[in-house]
Amino acid sequence: MLTYVRRSLLLALVLIALLGFAYGFAGTGVAQAFFSYQANGSIGRNGSAIIGQNWNGYSTTKILDPQWFHGRPDPDNPLVANGKPGGSGPANLGPRSRVLLADVKALVKAWHAVGVQPTEDLVTTSGSGLDPDITPQDALAQIPMVARATGISPARLRALVSKETQGPQLGFLGSSIVNVLQLNEALAKLR
Repeated sequence: MLTYVRRSLLLALVLIALLGFAYGFAGTGVAQAFFSYQANGSIGRNGSAIIGQNWNGYSTTKILDPQWFHGRPDPDNPLVANGKPGGSGPANLGPRSRVLLADVKALVKAWHAVGVQPTEDLVTTSGSGLDPDITPQDALAQIPMVARATGISPARLRALVSKETQGPQLGFLGSSIVNVLQLNEALAKLR
């Protein structure tokens, strides 16, 4: 009986060492060797390309910065960027929520104040609050605002949006998207 217990404990320790440590380290090593940019969070000069973030976005004075393109609003407070890292998740406001209705109306008013006829995505939050992408229509809706603020012609901005538009994955999964961080980086270079 004692022999079986020893064999069982030895087998458990060997499997823990192999599957618990060696396999994990091997996976991390392969990810770092072949996909280090993605494994380290896709961090560029201006932040992560896979996490929605502000680019001189909603200011604390509740006014959109018209010089840049904007992504979907922050679920915590759609009119103010709270600047607190780690906050993610939906606001859990249902379609009959008065808070949601007030937030959407305030966002529509803010967009109209800077000369944009907002799309649905520009006034509603994403499920996670971390979506880095908008649709090409969302970006095109912001062109008059950005053109007026920067002096760049709408035609050049449309060409920039077209260049930064990524088609569906594998050519058929999902829809076309524009990464807001990459679009604003390209806009900064255009200036």
